[in-house]
Amino acid sequence: MAKRKHPHRKHRLLGKPQTGIDDSAETAANAAACIHKICYNAQEIVSQQLTMHDIVDWQAPAGHVAWINVHGVLDIPLLQAVARRFKLHPLVLDDILNTEQRPKLDTYPDYLFLETRLFYYDAENMSVSSEQISMALGREWLLTFQERPSGSFEPVRERLRQGQALLRQSGPDYLCYTLLDSLMERYFQVLEAINEDAEQLEGHLLNQPTPEDLQNIHRLKHVTIQLRRAVWPLREVLNSLIRNEHGFFSPQTVPYLRDLYDHTVHFTESLEAIRDTLSGLMDIYMTSLSQRVNLEVRALTVVAMLFMPATLIAGIFGMNFNEMPWLKEPDGFWWSIWMMLGIAVAMLLVFWRRQWLSSRRES
Repeated sequence: MAKRKHPHRKHRLLGKPQTGIDDSAETAANAAACIHKICYNAQEIVSQQLTMHDIVDWQAPAGHVAWINVHGVLDIPLLQAVARRFKLHPLVLDDILNTEQRPKLDTYPDYLFLETRLFYYDAENMSVSSEQISMALGREWLLTFQERPSGSFEPVRERLRQGQALLRQSGPDYLCYTLLDSLMERYFQVLEAINEDAEQLEGHLLNQPTPEDLQNIHRLKHVTIQLRRAVWPLREVLNSLIRNEHGFFSPQTVPYLRDLYDHTVHFTESLEAIRDTLSGLMDIYMTSLSQRVNLEVRALTVVAMLFMPATLIAGIFGMNFNEMPWLKEPDGFWWSIWMMLGIAVAMLLVFWRRQWLSSRRES
């Protein structure tokens, strides 16, 4: 599978794996809610933690881009304070609180609101957990809402601190693209990890398949279904952003959105290729299982055929007739035994010449 390359970043690790699939809400409930603010322009950057009371009267400095990131979306009073400050619609607040949303885009007069998901892959259990990421893009600010402080946006913050020219000189629209691109980068990292596990499964199936391999195949197929459900609607979201009907993205940022859309197409195609590989692994497992059953049935058939002549001879000489050959001969018993053994040896030779006794038979 071809791996995605990005000119601004090197390959990063997946981070701490998250076990389970439905534990996002519980983890978010236990995480401390906080507001992290970054204001920047080409000359300076200011980073600060805000409280619920600070956000009510907070004003962004003139000529600065404001990025407000909220951790802990189950802190309703905190979310309500942010919503009042930036005049978010009540339906937006409901969407943020409902952490099982599919990726979507809603348009409001003063901002765009979009939902997407961030996935974590647990290689040990071959499962994924996900986190909902919500974004509200205004003309001069960007709001992001995360269920827990996962560190997924830390590379973007580091680029801002280092003074990355294009990011610091652009508006919140380019920041929104950068965050979406970082999420897509994580998607590709998860995809690479799944592809590696699928290749290991293929090697194991060709050598010594086990019932556990079949369970792992089903686990990986379930993971690919979850990823497809998240990325397929994201393509529609990006397509709507590219049209830029309300002008929230500058003409300089739209080509980057097209590039991001191409990455989602590439991701979907790679995901379909992995699903085809997993279907092939299922066929390999079923073929190996069928071949093993055939070998066992053939072995039992050979044993049964070896005893059939002996059974026939014993049945003939066991009939209750008064006159029978060898019945009164002193060595009649041994003659019948040697006859049984001779027929069995002859049959074994025939089976061996036809290669019925080996696990591989030449075509």
